[in-house]
Amino acid sequence: MDTSAPSQNSTYEAVIGLEVHAQLTTAAKAFCSCSTTFGAQPNVNVCPICLGHPGVLPVLNENLVAFAVRMGLATNCQVRRVSTFSRKNYYYADLPKGYQITQFADPICHDGYVEIETEQGAKSIGITRIHMEEDSGKSIHDLDIDTLVDLNRAGVPLIEIVSEPDIRTPQEAYQYLQQMRQILIYLGICDGNLEEGSMRCDANISVRRRGAAAFGTKREVKNLNSFRNVEKAIEFEINDQIALLERGEQVVQQTRMWDAGAQKTKVMRTKEQAHDYRYFPEPDLGPVVVDHDRLEELRRSIPELSLAKKRRFMAQYHLPEYDAAILVDEQDVAAYYEDACGSLASASPDGYKLVSNWIMTEVLRIMGERKCTISEVGLTSRQLSSLIDVITDGTISSKTAKEIFPEMLASGRTAQEMVEERGLKQVSDPAALSALVDEVIRGNPDNVQKYKSGKTNLLGFFVGQVLKASGGTANPSMVTQLMKDALESATAP
Repeated sequence: MDTSAPSQNSTYEAVIGLEVHAQLTTAAKAFCSCSTTFGAQPNVNVCPICLGHPGVLPVLNENLVAFAVRMGLATNCQVRRVSTFSRKNYYYADLPKGYQITQFADPICHDGYVEIETEQGAKSIGITRIHMEEDSGKSIHDLDIDTLVDLNRAGVPLIEIVSEPDIRTPQEAYQYLQQMRQILIYLGICDGNLEEGSMRCDANISVRRRGAAAFGTKREVKNLNSFRNVEKAIEFEINDQIALLERGEQVVQQTRMWDAGAQKTKVMRTKEQAHDYRYFPEPDLGPVVVDHDRLEELRRSIPELSLAKKRRFMAQYHLPEYDAAILVDEQDVAAYYEDACGSLASASPDGYKLVSNWIMTEVLRIMGERKCTISEVGLTSRQLSSLIDVITDGTISSKTAKEIFPEMLASGRTAQEMVEERGLKQVSDPAALSALVDEVIRGNPDNVQKYKSGKTNLLGFFVGQVLKASGGTANPSMVTQLMKDALESATAP
């Protein structure tokens, strides 16, 4: 099969829409008070409501509404002041009621968009709708004969975010999902943990001749549990559908699944239409009303989101895009960076970049090794800014800074305190350094002759000798320049 990038095909283009299911971080389920805690023993977080027993009525969790509205506002959606729930009817072992409470005709949010950044620049991806619903249980196929069902997840609140078919490549799909995940996490409404199923994705893919107005026949790939799998599944589907059309065959509307082992999609079932689910209004729940005051209160709760923060970091702190993207990936890391920059004795682009470098190389490394948050690293933002201060003002070298860094972590002391206690202050006096330079030159006449003969790589040797003679306290950049000047003017023996 041709595995070339679909975006390079000059005859066809892909049309892709994504459905993101986000499990919300509410303490209780959507329509009852059962816990939503992940990892509990099977079938303990259940009650007559989420088990679908007769004679019980659902009670709407207000946080489900608030979280859905906040996501709508963060994605530039229109918020419907009055929306309703419907029943989506189907039978499956992990759906105890025989129907799912969802929204159909009038979702709570609609007609929005998000921006993604591509190699060609910023691109807007439309949001068709965001609706509220409850999750099903979980079927566990661990046994050869039997399937087990865990209903702890049944009734857990979800929002489904449906994009317009504005995505054209697997890479754009990946960027869109990354952006969605960051928005959900920044809002604090979903942890974005794909391994635990907190965020799941279905992809609708079709192809058409480039420039055609009509859509091709779509195939849906369900329950993709990683961004890379989404990317791979879309790429496979595009190539497979193009191959069918090139052979004169038709693409059949299907629901498919991604087989990670075989690296291809396979058929689950022919695609159902909406009427197959026999949607009808949920009789046990009234309309959801979002009044003006509540809407404005929720609007004020929206924080600065990751893309806006990234662009601000690039402008305000003069950071490269790469640095800014890494720093804003986690809110607490971005806040730590800003706190450290705000504590610098002298604000400058060089200082801001040094703060970024140290976070990316040292702080994030420790977080990865310890699997901890930035607040658990053991280095306050003030400690980091104190270290940057003594580097930028020439008090110590970067080499010395790396040597004292572990002790700063262990002791909680600032860099200034450690420099004073250990006598590490860098020597930057030109007269004192020149004396050391002259001494090294006098002691190495053979190497001076080699340098003068063209072996300029010996400069590092001379600088190293001065640093050694100073006990590591000489300013390396000053020593380098002084040594260069001295060697150029030295007379070969």
